[in-house]
Amino acid sequence: MKMRVRREDSILVLIDVQERIIDTIAEHESIIQNIKALIKTAQTLQMPIVLTEQLKLGETIPELKTFLAEPSIQKLTFSCCESAEFMTKLNATGRKTAIICGIETHICVQQTVLDLLLGHHRILVVKDATSSHAPIDRETALRRMEAAGAEITTTEAIIYELTEKAGTEEFKQILDIVKARRTSTAT
Repeated sequence: MKMRVRREDSILVLIDVQERIIDTIAEHESIIQNIKALIKTAQTLQMPIVLTEQLKLGETIPELKTFLAEPSIQKLTFSCCESAEFMTKLNATGRKTAIICGIETHICVQQTVLDLLLGHHRILVVKDATSSHAPIDRETALRRMEAAGAEITTTEAIIYELTEKAGTEEFKQILDIVKARRTSTAT
């Protein structure tokens, strides 16, 4: 039986949201806004963030990079787990719940998730904060990851689950993040 996600055991993993590929990704504007909200939430709740970049695809896009103090982990492999630096940083946190966002869902995200599941991590893939070039690739990958044991959630659902309660100063900051996200992703 799965329990609610707790911030004390969670880490945000941001996979390969890079300059050379972002414009080819389906729904990339809303994906960026949702990832930005996840980054701000993780920072507000003092959760660690791990950022990866696929070599030769440029840097993480400026819309996200400006919010991140964390240095990126450069990799050639599709699965982040094939990077010793990634695994060292992930394991050093001692956290067993990985909240995953980024691109492309059917390549680097999926391979990372499948490998993390083998390491007995609890994985939550944020559906509206990950995408691929083709929507069918994204949807197929989400189904495969869920069948393998990953939990699928949404940006707002995980933000509120991590926040846990209203009426605090922290909640006021989170509410501002949610309101800004809702305004920027409104269609």
